[in-house]
Amino acid sequence: MSTQSVMAAARDIGSPLLGAAKMNLEMTARTKLRGSRAWAGATNTGYDPLDPATAAQPFEAYRGLHEHGARVFYNPRRATWIIPGHEDVRTALRSTDSVTSTQGVTRFKISAPVLVLSDGAEHVRLRKQVQPAFTKGAMNAWQETVDRMAEELVAAVLADPGCDVVTKLAIPLPIRVIANILGIPESDGPQFRRWSEEGVGFVNASASPAGMAQAYTGLTAILALRRYFKEQFASGRLTASDTVFGRLLEYNEGGDLDENGLFFIAMLLLFAGNETTTNLIGGMMDTLAHRPDDFEAIRADPDLIPAAVEEQLRFTSPIQNLYRYTRAPHQVGEVTIPTGSRLMMSFGAANRDPSVFDDPDTYRVDRNPRTHIAFGYGPHMCIGAILARMEAQAVLRELTRQASAITADGPTTWSTHSSLRGPTRLPIRLTPA
Repeated sequence: MSTQSVMAAARDIGSPLLGAAKMNLEMTARTKLRGSRAWAGATNTGYDPLDPATAAQPFEAYRGLHEHGARVFYNPRRATWIIPGHEDVRTALRSTDSVTSTQGVTRFKISAPVLVLSDGAEHVRLRKQVQPAFTKGAMNAWQETVDRMAEELVAAVLADPGCDVVTKLAIPLPIRVIANILGIPESDGPQFRRWSEEGVGFVNASASPAGMAQAYTGLTAILALRRYFKEQFASGRLTASDTVFGRLLEYNEGGDLDENGLFFIAMLLLFAGNETTTNLIGGMMDTLAHRPDDFEAIRADPDLIPAAVEEQLRFTSPIQNLYRYTRAPHQVGEVTIPTGSRLMMSFGAANRDPSVFDDPDTYRVDRNPRTHIAFGYGPHMCIGAILARMEAQAVLRELTRQASAITADGPTTWSTHSSLRGPTRLPIRLTPA
C-alpha cells in the first residue's frame, strides 16, 4: 500500500468530509535533520510509545521518565518531543498560541473543521454547536437508558461465568448508548463498532507499508460511515427531537450547523466516546478483579463509586497520549521546543506523576484524584467526559448490586495501540450477590 493510495482515499473522503484536509504521512529527511539539531537541552530517550510491548504495559517506562527528572525528552527515531510531567502537560494543553491542535492530534498532520482540530475563536464556535448535546438536561434524559443497558449487560456477564467481559460488556455498552442517543437502530451496532475500530486504527498508522495499509483501511471505514450518515440524514430518521442531532438543530441559533457539521459530531462521539469508554470499563473490571478488597469497600459504601471511577481514569488512562504541533517556540523549564515540532503529551505518565499523586502506581479507591488529566485539560477538555463517567458509574453500581465478587478467570490481554489503551480480552467470573 503506497502513500499515494492513502492520499487518494483521503481525497475521495475530502470533499464531503475533511474539506481542505492536509495530511503529512511521511517524515522527510529535512524534518529529521531539523529535529536532530534541535533537541539540545532536552534529554534523549529510547522510550517509544509505538513499541507494542511498551504500549501494552507502559508504566515501567513512565517510572523511568519521572525518575530521570527531566521535564522534556526527545526521541530521535520518532522525531518527537515528549512531555511526561503533570503540570507541564496541563500548561501545553492550555498554551494554544504556541501548541496547536489545528495541525492534528496524532502522529500525522491533518486539518479539518472539527472540534478537536481547532483552537481559538473557531474552537469556541464549534464547541458552542455541540454543547447542547451534553447539557445537564440532555444527560438526565439519557440516564435511564444508560442505567437500563448497564443492568442488562452486567446480568449477561453474571449469567456467563468466565466470559470475556470486554466482548460481553465493555464493547457493547458504549456503542449501544451512542447508537441510542444518535437514534441509530441497535441492529447497526456491530457494523458501527467495526467502522470505529478501523477508523481509529488510522491514529496508530506508521509510514511503513503495513502502516499505509492500516491508514487506507481507516480512511475507507470513515468513508463508509459518511455514506451511512448521509443516507440516514436524507431519510430524516436521525434528526428527531429526542436524538443528539435533534437537540443540536433545535439550539442551532446561527443556523450554520449543516449535514457535514452533524457528521463531524457523530464522528467525535463514535471515535472519542466509544473507544475511550470501552477502555475505561475494561480497565475498571481488570482493576477490581485483582483488588477484591477495593470492590468490597465499594459494595459497603456505594458513595465511593464516583471517586472510584475517577481513580480508575487516573490509574489506567484510557487515552495514554495525544500529539500537538508547535506553531511558535514553546518553553518548558530551560528547554525551548522549536516551531514546527511534533509534541507528544503523555497523559498516562502525567497521571502517575509522583510529585502530584502520592504512591501513583497504587490504585486507591478513596483517592478521588480530581486533578487527573485523563480527559485533557483547559479549552480542549473532553466534552463527552460526563457521558463516559455516567456509563462507568452505572456499570459499577450494577456490579455492586448484582455481584458479591469479581474474579479474573484468566490473564488480561492489553491493546498495543500507542494512544488508546485498554483490555482486549479479560475472562471474568461474577459471584452472585
